[in-house]
Amino acid sequence: MKFIHILLLIVGVLALSSSAIFVKVVDAPVEVTAFYRMFIAFIIMLVMMIRRDYRSELRSLSNKAKIIMSVSGIVLAVHYLLWFESLQYTSVASSTVIVTLQPIFAVIGGYYIFRERYSIRALSGVLLAVIGCIVIGYNDLKLSGIALYGDLLAFIAALVITVYFYVGQYVRVSTSLVVYSILSYGSSALTLLLINILRGNNMLSFSATTWMAFIGLAVFATIMGQSLFNYLIKWLSTTVISMSILGEVVGTVILSYLFLGEFIRLSQLIGIGIILLGQVLFIIATNRDNESKS
Repeated sequence: MKFIHILLLIVGVLALSSSAIFVKVVDAPVEVTAFYRMFIAFIIMLVMMIRRDYRSELRSLSNKAKIIMSVSGIVLAVHYLLWFESLQYTSVASSTVIVTLQPIFAVIGGYYIFRERYSIRALSGVLLAVIGCIVIGYNDLKLSGIALYGDLLAFIAALVITVYFYVGQYVRVSTSLVVYSILSYGSSALTLLLINILRGNNMLSFSATTWMAFIGLAVFATIMGQSLFNYLIKWLSTTVISMSILGEVVGTVILSYLFLGEFIRLSQLIGIGIILLGQVLFIIATNRDNESKS
């Protein structure tokens, strides 16, 4: 793994860590929050279409490619709906921990879809990081039936976002980030808009704090976070991306303490240490495996 890729992964994780914090301060239905996150991000990416080469690329895409990228946007919309809803029933730390259990699905999918093979050392790093997530969220998983429901929604969201990254891994081989993002974010925003219309949600009357949170979700969590991972998926596998995103747990727990007053338990600190150790082990093992193959 190149140093620049590691650096960009760190930036993406830090940006993505702000997502749960913005969602917690928003005073709007989850469907509205998800819509504005994707719509504002779509508008930002659409500005990039001023470049002629992006417009030419979009026109040259086959109908099949356009459909696949649009479907990925629908998948992303479902992910955000599930995750944002989970935050209504469980804590930020617990929801984020469960959602970032993606490596489990990523390793399985990578094995069967892309024929990816990882050494025992690398898989040990994945297992260690997952154990760290479980350590952090263990207390919340036992709190009550309501918290368990939120954790279940977050778990399904983890499966859904893994599917999204696999679609990205497939299409980004021959498609630019801007064109992929426009089709994906655009279809995601349209899907969420239709859901809001069907549910009769208020779409305009919100406080300044909520509007700022919408913008923060789009600029930081989506453009600087999600889009950065979409950029890197051209060179890195979904498993590597998923393992890196586990770092979001560390950032979110810290930000939850600083801005939301959620107390950091000793188990969370231990879990953070285990996650970081697992990530380091995975990266070192993966780099060694790649060097031995080359």
